[in-house]
Amino acid sequence: MGKVFAVGVGPGSPKYVTEIVREIVQNCDIVIGYKYTLKTIERLLEGKEIHEITMNNQEESYQEVLPRLGDKTLVIPFTGDVNFSESEVVDRLIEIFGEVEIVPGISSIQVAASRAQVPLDKSKVITMHVTTPIEDKKLELQKALIDGFSVVLVPRPWPKQPDKHFMPSEIAIYLRKNGFSTEKIKVHVFEAITTENETNFEGTVKDLEGKEFSDLSVMVFNQTSLDSYMNYRWQWEN
Repeated sequence: MGKVFAVGVGPGSPKYVTEIVREIVQNCDIVIGYKYTLKTIERLLEGKEIHEITMNNQEESYQEVLPRLGDKTLVIPFTGDVNFSESEVVDRLIEIFGEVEIVPGISSIQVAASRAQVPLDKSKVITMHVTTPIEDKKLELQKALIDGFSVVLVPRPWPKQPDKHFMPSEIAIYLRKNGFSTEKIKVHVFEAITTENETNFEGTVKDLEGKEFSDLSVMVFNQTSLDSYMNYRWQWEN
């Protein structure tokens, strides 16, 4: 059987596609991906067999390609980093194709943290963008904020099932109902980050109530204070 790659193509701008991913896509035969993801790498797709998929028909496309893969190379591109929020799909690809080589990309969480000047090593990273229940993740968010961490969070768009829809407005209401002083918590919401359509909301969590954001959103709860190495100079000035 040919090679199968699962690759991250970055948050949306072609400038964030890494050189190794660019090389893999240029040298492949077949690409299966979502419309937004394919748009990011469209300049690399000339001459490829392309399957544009949705959540509803992706399984059909994988199964259609499987028996005729032969010695061809298949690439499944993911927006951002394939290792973040995509494990359910990657696990299925491994079940279908066996060996899948995973190549990381630049995630929107990295870019959002940079835009908000929030260090990831002092933050909690949480994704609600999964199909499995998120009650534990909600509690994880509460605990992180109580413990004083900043949080970089990917919300969950699910407009057809309101009980599963957990976007910035729902998150703000959830935190308020659980006793948080949401008017005191600073937050950013970035949409379509790195693209020409990027927007940046900056305010408090309370301000999010009733506001709508696209499914290309990432949130940063900012509880960071500056803590430079000069605060620890006693360690070398003895």
